[in-house]
Amino acid sequence: MTGPAALTLSLLMLGGVLLSGGGITLLVRRRDRKRGLLMLAAGLVMFGNVAIWTLPLGG
Repeated sequence: MTGPAALTLSLLMLGGVLLSGGGITLLVRRRDRKRGLLMLAAGLVMFGNVAIWTLPLGG
Protein backbone atom coordinates (compact mmCIF):
# COMPACT_ATOMS: atom_id res chain seq x y z
CA MET A 1 0.00 0.00 0.00
CA THR A 2 1.43 3.37 -0.99
CA GLY A 3 0.42 6.99 -1.27
CA PRO A 4 -2.49 8.62 0.54
CA ALA A 5 -3.90 5.32 1.84
CA ALA A 6 -0.66 4.46 3.65
CA LEU A 7 -0.44 7.97 5.09
CA THR A 8 -4.04 7.78 6.32
CA LEU A 9 -3.49 4.43 8.03
CA SER A 10 -0.29 5.70 9.65
CA LEU A 11 -2.03 8.78 11.00
CA LEU A 12 -4.91 6.68 12.30
CA MET A 13 -2.47 4.42 14.15
CA LEU A 14 -0.67 7.40 15.68
CA GLY A 15 -3.97 8.97 16.69
CA GLY A 16 -5.15 5.70 18.20
CA VAL A 17 -1.99 5.34 20.26
CA LEU A 18 -2.19 8.93 21.49
CA LEU A 19 -5.89 8.71 22.34
CA SER A 20 -5.46 5.40 24.13
CA GLY A 21 -2.47 6.69 26.09
CA GLY A 22 -4.30 9.86 27.07
CA GLY A 23 -7.38 7.89 28.09
CA ILE A 24 -5.35 5.54 30.25
CA THR A 25 -3.58 8.51 31.83
CA LEU A 26 -6.89 10.15 32.72
CA LEU A 27 -8.24 6.92 34.19
CA VAL A 28 -5.12 6.11 36.22
CA ARG A 29 -4.85 9.61 37.66
CA ARG A 30 -8.61 9.58 38.38
CA ARG A 31 -9.05 13.00 36.82
CA ASP A 32 -11.93 12.62 34.40
CA ARG A 33 -13.27 9.08 34.05
CA LYS A 34 -15.87 9.93 31.41
CA ARG A 35 -13.40 11.60 29.04
CA GLY A 36 -10.84 8.88 29.67
CA LEU A 37 -13.30 6.16 28.65
CA LEU A 38 -14.36 8.15 25.59
CA MET A 39 -10.72 8.58 24.53
CA LEU A 40 -10.12 4.84 24.94
CA ALA A 41 -13.21 4.08 22.87
CA ALA A 42 -12.11 6.46 20.11
CA GLY A 43 -8.65 4.87 20.06
CA LEU A 44 -10.16 1.39 19.77
CA VAL A 45 -12.38 2.53 16.91
CA MET A 46 -9.32 3.85 15.09
CA PHE A 47 -7.48 0.53 15.59
CA GLY A 48 -10.57 -1.31 14.35
CA ASN A 49 -10.72 0.84 11.24
CA VAL A 50 -7.09 0.14 10.43
CA ALA A 51 -7.65 -3.60 10.96
CA ILE A 52 -10.65 -3.59 8.62
CA TRP A 53 -8.88 -1.54 5.93
CA THR A 54 -5.86 -3.83 5.91
CA LEU A 55 -7.81 -7.08 5.58
CA PRO A 56 -7.24 -8.76 2.23
CA LEU A 57 -10.28 -8.55 -0.02
CA GLY A 58 -11.36 -11.91 -1.50
CA GLY A 59 -9.42 -13.95 -3.95
